[in-house]
Amino acid sequence: MSMKHMMAGTAMALALTAAPAFAAGHGSITVAYFLEWPMPFEYAKQMGTYEEEMGVDINWVSFDTGTAMSAAMASGDVQLAVSQGVPPFVVATSAGQDLQALDVAVSYSDNDNCVVAEALEIDKDSADELAGKKVAVPLGTAAHYGFLKQMNHFGVDVASLDVVDMAPPDGAAAIAQGSVDMFCGWGGSLRRAKEFGNVLLTGAEKEELGILVFDVTSGPASWVAENSDLVAKFLKVTADANAMWADEANHAEMLPVIAKDAGMSEEDTMATISTFVFPTVEEQLTEKWLGGGATEFMGGVAQVFVEAGSIDAALDSYADNVNTGPLQSASGM
Repeated sequence: MSMKHMMAGTAMALALTAAPAFAAGHGSITVAYFLEWPMPFEYAKQMGTYEEEMGVDINWVSFDTGTAMSAAMASGDVQLAVSQGVPPFVVATSAGQDLQALDVAVSYSDNDNCVVAEALEIDKDSADELAGKKVAVPLGTAAHYGFLKQMNHFGVDVASLDVVDMAPPDGAAAIAQGSVDMFCGWGGSLRRAKEFGNVLLTGAEKEELGILVFDVTSGPASWVAENSDLVAKFLKVTADANAMWADEANHAEMLPVIAKDAGMSEEDTMATISTFVFPTVEEQLTEKWLGGGATEFMGGVAQVFVEAGSIDAALDSYADNVNTGPLQSASGM
């Protein structure tokens, strides 16, 4: 984890210590999420459904990166993180943090990508011209993983690039100002960056190369073990919101609420969420996802980071870092 992200996580942890995260009697919990990352759960968040079903107060705190989420969970100030990217999850667990993936929050191959500045006129057929260029990448994130895999595909030596660790909002501002040649990131920041450049590969093209992009709901293993019923209820509310969104008849009701919570216009919210896929609980429990595929993918992500020198070593297996118990309980509620 970079010093920037360590500092960001520490600052967040200090900010949260003013309010006990999980008071005696299970009075409240703190849940991390992303702004400008619209998802159906935000409808339930705004409606107070989580509190109603779980019987606790929830302190929702927004983060810029999944690495900062890991730091806040490590300090004990955050109990659950919604839509944490698999790469930052892998970085944390590889370093010994006892986190567990609890569900597949969202799959989004088209909403996490790298953008090359328009003036360079570089596309997938001339990607070798990126050598020596300056790139804004949020290290240890899904965007970082995708960046490394794409550079490997194009035969571009990462050591030849000037890689700068930047959270997506900062990276988007940098490519807009012309201070970096390429941006890697997601969500609203990616949408803004695309106004000043082009992507090298589409989501479909990335998937063909085995670059999956999905997030999980995660939490500290010890806390999850002690509060499995509470976690199951949380996942059930999330699944119900996803199912509600799956019916287009509910979009008119849900979209304004989700947009407000995400801090976006309704138009931008719809443009973003339309690129997302929210697997059902049944789908999540299959071999493709939490039944084995996710664990294998985590191992692959870890190996890429080891080869890139981003982490010291991978775990022998990430099976213990995937816990389907609460999700299976949620499916029966």
